Amino acid sequence: MTDLLDLEFLFVTGKGGVGKTTVAAAIAEVAARRGQRVLVCEMDAKGALATAFELSELQFEPTEVEPNLFAMSMSTEDSLREYLRLFVKIPFIGRIGPLASTFDFVADAAPGVKEILAVGKLAWEVKERHYDLVVVDAEASGHVVSQIGAPKVIADLVQVGVVRDQTQWMLDILEDPARTGVAVVTTAEEMPVTESIELLGRLTAETGTHPTAVIANRVLPAMFAKSELGVAEQMTDAVPVLADHIGPGADAVVRAATIVESRRSIGAGHLDRLRDAVDESDSVNDLPIVTVPELFSRGHGRRVVSLVADSLDEELA
Repeated sequence: MTDLLDLEFLFVTGKGGVGKTTVAAAIAEVAARRGQRVLVCEMDAKGALATAFELSELQFEPTEVEPNLFAMSMSTEDSLREYLRLFVKIPFIGRIGPLASTFDFVADAAPGVKEILAVGKLAWEVKERHYDLVVVDAEASGHVVSQIGAPKVIADLVQVGVVRDQTQWMLDILEDPARTGVAVVTTAEEMPVTESIELLGRLTAETGTHPTAVIANRVLPAMFAKSELGVAEQMTDAVPVLADHIGPGADAVVRAATIVESRRSIGAGHLDRLRDAVDESDSVNDLPIVTVPELFSRGHGRRVVSLVADSLDEELA
């Protein structure tokens, strides 16, 4: 886990619904607590990162949400404007206007253009060392390969010229495991674990970027020690007797405990499958699997982010 905070560029991805945005915000908060200047960016502009920080919205221009921690939402139009200003030396005031329509037409016809503008904007922040760490709340695992891999795809297609030069410096950053990594967030469930295993198998080969950690989110704690499991099973069988001696609530308590333990056991089996896949892989067999416990909280926002950050901070200690 320490490697996560040693990086300069970290993509956080995972199947939808696993808490990817919360984990990305929490990693950024941990780094900021330790004195790093951090930028965290939401790539899909759905507003989840703003909700995590309890803000009405985030803009392309970074907002300081707490000391050392800045947050932004990606806009490919604003990224294009910035690219033209920096590299083509064309000043723009307000919206791009007709050029934006042309850009949308070209981007729709040539997959990867929007992705490379988005990734390129953040890679530029890394290149210029404006921040110690840039954390990316990236696309979900089903789409993240095309997002991160856009510079590699374009570099493979264009071997010479300005376009090649512009993608090469991005690749130099993205393909350096000492600078850039990917954290894959999962939960202890069948489909998220299956998608995570599949992504780990594709990531480096198709994007050139290396996975740094798997973060298992919302992991249920063990209700009983191994020596207590037999007693718990006997208590389940003895629910009618317990209800007679303790009261009618005894059966609900015992059944709730056994249901939670059953869910935990099934989840542990899925995580064992994930560990086996990591151990058997030649490319990711040293990959750490970090667990974040179930918070049993229905809330969202800064409190949840801080609790997840506390858990991750302990893993880093």
